[in-house]
Amino acid sequence: MRLKEVQAKFHVELSGLYEKEEIDSFFYLLIEKNYGVDRIRLALEPDIGITDMASILESLQLLKQEKPIQYIIGETEFYGLKFKVNPSVLIPRPETEELVAWVLKETDPDKDINILDVGTGSGCIAISLAKKLQNANVYALDVSKNALEVATENARLNKVNVKFIQADILKDCHAELVSASQKFDIIVSNPPYVRELEKNMMKPNVLDNEPHLALFVEDNDPLQFYKAIGEFAKTTLKKNGQLFFEINEYLGQETVALLEQHNYKNIELRKDIFGKNRMVKAEH
Repeated sequence: MRLKEVQAKFHVELSGLYEKEEIDSFFYLLIEKNYGVDRIRLALEPDIGITDMASILESLQLLKQEKPIQYIIGETEFYGLKFKVNPSVLIPRPETEELVAWVLKETDPDKDINILDVGTGSGCIAISLAKKLQNANVYALDVSKNALEVATENARLNKVNVKFIQADILKDCHAELVSASQKFDIIVSNPPYVRELEKNMMKPNVLDNEPHLALFVEDNDPLQFYKAIGEFAKTTLKKNGQLFFEINEYLGQETVALLEQHNYKNIELRKDIFGKNRMVKAEH
């Protein structure tokens, strides 16, 4: 069957679920992954045919079930790097790239520093920082063993050294895993922050596939991770060390107020490219 015919089949079967450009994007990702054919080659050689249809037709069925394309192909790109992903970890988002860019802008790349990423998931933040800040000692913590397995593989894939720690930031046990003499220059986190009441605003492909452990918090305590990390950082950040958070767009002022209550200084709330309150920086 010609690939162009397969592409037409994708549009017929997915048109009610996705926009035309999105369907084309899925198709091109899949033919490059499965057959090593990119969109330019297909444009130049429109009669390319395939005999092994099983994998791409299986992917089509998964797309019809609204499975994320990143999970289907098993990888995604973040900050110019390739990351393996599966349903044990969140799919990295563009707004998190903005958080990484902010950290890098505030950091001297030639300085020897210690960085901790709390709730690392796929490792996208920690690994991107380790790649760009080659003099940094980067640590990454997560409660999920499965997530840390993915993150460890991604560190190998991107040829960086990150020290991974399995621990729950909401419990005291994590303190034992960080040396009493270890002080961090930067603590960064994209913790769970979506309230249960916001579930109805989420698309099914996220709600039905990505790990709820990494997404949701109780409505009555939506800032629990920010409280825990703020407390932890008070004893583990160096003087004038920096704390960076990705945040719930609806709780920007509340997050700032929490950091003020913890006596952090020079607190800055920043909008993402969509104009939403999405990031906070504070100093110890």
